[in-house]
Amino acid sequence: MNSLIIVIPHYNDLDGLKKTLLSVIEDIKIDVIVVDDGSEDKIDESKLKFNGNLFFKYLSHNSGIGDALNIGLEYALQHSYEYIGRLDCGDKCHKNKFTKQIKYLSKNKDVKLLGSWARVVDENGKFIYNLKHPIKYNSIRKQMYLNSMFVHPTVVFRSEILSETGKYPVKYKRAAQDYAFFFTIINRYNAENYPEILLDYEMSKQSISNTKRKLQVYNRIRIIIDNFYFGLIPTYAIARNLVLLIIPVNILTFMKSKIYR
Repeated sequence: MNSLIIVIPHYNDLDGLKKTLLSVIEDIKIDVIVVDDGSEDKIDESKLKFNGNLFFKYLSHNSGIGDALNIGLEYALQHSYEYIGRLDCGDKCHKNKFTKQIKYLSKNKDVKLLGSWARVVDENGKFIYNLKHPIKYNSIRKQMYLNSMFVHPTVVFRSEILSETGKYPVKYKRAAQDYAFFFTIINRYNAENYPEILLDYEMSKQSISNTKRKLQVYNRIRIIIDNFYFGLIPTYAIARNLVLLIIPVNILTFMKSKIYR
């Protein structure tokens, strides 16, 4: 058994799953657990290619990404993996993404979660913009009130933290579990971003950020309130997200494409 396992939730996206698995090219050995969230099109495991150990869990019905992710976390804990990583179907790793992150975490024992920068692309792989979130913990902690400071499928974290943080909070339904999860982590532990683009992050028309945008922003406001203190940043963050409720996602994407080059 290897020290790192990657959790990939899957729902009716076999082409995306194949693309993501093929993109994982590493100098270290890693395992992958694919959690199928009640897909209509069943996975033919024999047709998936991956240079490592590939495991599967199947949910009987579509329960949502939070439940699927938590099944993956439970599997990782049951099998005593030291590190847990994340990927989504359709995303493409740059070579040695996980090798670089594990090497950094091995040298920096105080860092419990490590994300990275990402290149945002459309479903055809066309560049939209780069996401370069803050690198160090203090900046991340302050700016988390504005938005998540981690690109979810870039993160790798130490499994030991789950005994304190718990798994993804499913009370936020299908739209903001990762944001709440990261907030819980940074309230307890040091977390950073690796200052290099290590992932092509696919912004699909069917993604939660597009199809459930208002629900996502609404739940983000709930999470900010759950972590609220009387200060300028949290107050501004709530006002900012209230404005985001009325701005169409295509306009936001266009603005980001002009700002984040």
